Amino acid sequence: MDRKFENIDMEVDAIVEWMRNYAHNANSGGFVVGLSGGVDSAVVAALAVKAVGNESVHGLIMPIESNTLDDKLDAELVAQELGIEYDVLNLEDAYQSMMNSYPAHYETQDERLMGANVKARLRMTALYQFAGEFGYLVAGTGNRSEDAIGYFTKYGDGGVDILPIAQFYKWEVRKLAEYFGYPDTIYNRTSTAGLWEGQTDEEDLGITYDVLDAVLMFLDGRDNVIHFPEDVKHEERMDIVAKVVNLIHKNNHKANYPPIYERK
Repeated sequence: MDRKFENIDMEVDAIVEWMRNYAHNANSGGFVVGLSGGVDSAVVAALAVKAVGNESVHGLIMPIESNTLDDKLDAELVAQELGIEYDVLNLEDAYQSMMNSYPAHYETQDERLMGANVKARLRMTALYQFAGEFGYLVAGTGNRSEDAIGYFTKYGDGGVDILPIAQFYKWEVRKLAEYFGYPDTIYNRTSTAGLWEGQTDEEDLGITYDVLDAVLMFLDGRDNVIHFPEDVKHEERMDIVAKVVNLIHKNNHKANYPPIYERK
């Protein structure tokens, strides 16, 4: 189903003004953005440039054991299109050191999942190192589709100062990328968190973004019915809804500030 993003000009202007005001009120000179080569970071970087100017936005490219060449080239394309300065950080040694420090006698944790979380948290550490260097804020790249179900690492890619697109579904983010003039290779790029070679978000989730967005838009009250893609079998639809609802509840803790004990 091809949806139309209504009033996209007004929405972009509103996000940009919000980002500009937030940076000003935080006494910040600009934004640091982690560039993955994907559509989310490309859109956030473009919004940041529109808000504070390309001279006040810095990109970081941080591939670790992912499809490094394609990721790096796409991320560099975004930075060059926007005219922002960027650095490519080699976090491989830090990652290997962290993984090697984990006691071998603990064998219950999924090593690939553990490694994915370590990568996300190393990237967050690097982003804040640069943010501190420049006096900038870290602009997060999470979208509504992922944030709603907790598809991010706590204190990893979820550890940011500002979330410009966290109320926009994946399909809307793709429309924003198209609006900003990015090539098809960016806005229709297969989404990946760059966690390991060949990793894709949809494979991890076991559901496509088209289906996820359709369910979330119904649950959010934006659609009166769920507009499933035609290739989704009727007998599978209720199970899909149940899966999304379960993910929302299961990962709800990620969306909240840590609970604080109230002293008596």
